Amino acid sequence: MYNDFAKFYDILMEDADYIGRTEYILSLFERFGGVPTLLLDLACGTGEFSNEFTGRGISVIGVDISEEMLCVAREKSEAAGNDILYVCQDAKELDLFGRVDGAICCLDSLNHIIDFEDFCRAIERVALFLEEEKLFIFDVNTVYKHREVLGDNTFVLEEEGVYCVWQNFYNPEDNTVDITLDFFEGDGENYKRLSEDITERAYTESEIEAALERAGLEVLAVYGDMTYESPNDTTDRAVYVTRKMKING
Repeated sequence: MYNDFAKFYDILMEDADYIGRTEYILSLFERFGGVPTLLLDLACGTGEFSNEFTGRGISVIGVDISEEMLCVAREKSEAAGNDILYVCQDAKELDLFGRVDGAICCLDSLNHIIDFEDFCRAIERVALFLEEEKLFIFDVNTVYKHREVLGDNTFVLEEEGVYCVWQNFYNPEDNTVDITLDFFEGDGENYKRLSEDITERAYTESEIEAALERAGLEVLAVYGDMTYESPNDTTDRAVYVTRKMKING
């Protein structure tokens, strides 16, 4: 996953507003339990969030399944002088050396886990390495977004010499979207074509709640993206603030 996409990811994500999202996530930590000192950035990608949080004095462990993405992340951290531990692991096989006192998973990364048992397993692994009564904050694309926004639509993006055709194929039976990304990288008068195939699944509220309950995480709040308002029928990304429950005794 994200082998060829890694070299283009940051160009195509220029509008992600990493600084604004970092401030928003920090406000959620402050509102519900306090800013962590050691943060797990699950599915950290090219390290934008990891570097933003490190720049605010928080130690970060960045985990991603793609070595190509992590190579970009390491280069960024070295250039910024940030000491970040990056680990190449599948989320459902997460295995840290100790516990963290906060965890995040941003920009619908959990939607890339398309098997429900694997989805549950990934959340359980986060909970295992999260200290009791500490927060796991994540966002997910909603069923509405998969059905109405991504759907069977095609998007064309062009940035800094890279031309991308993004084709979606929606399956209403399980709310998955098969995504084909064709990148055309300019080199003088010629273009080199690279392709990436990705599948995302939107989970229902009840499925997410069941996964969290299995992991021993309680839901403190659910918001629309970058808001403090509850999601509605046309919310395309939902933000979950969860806390690891204390084990009695």
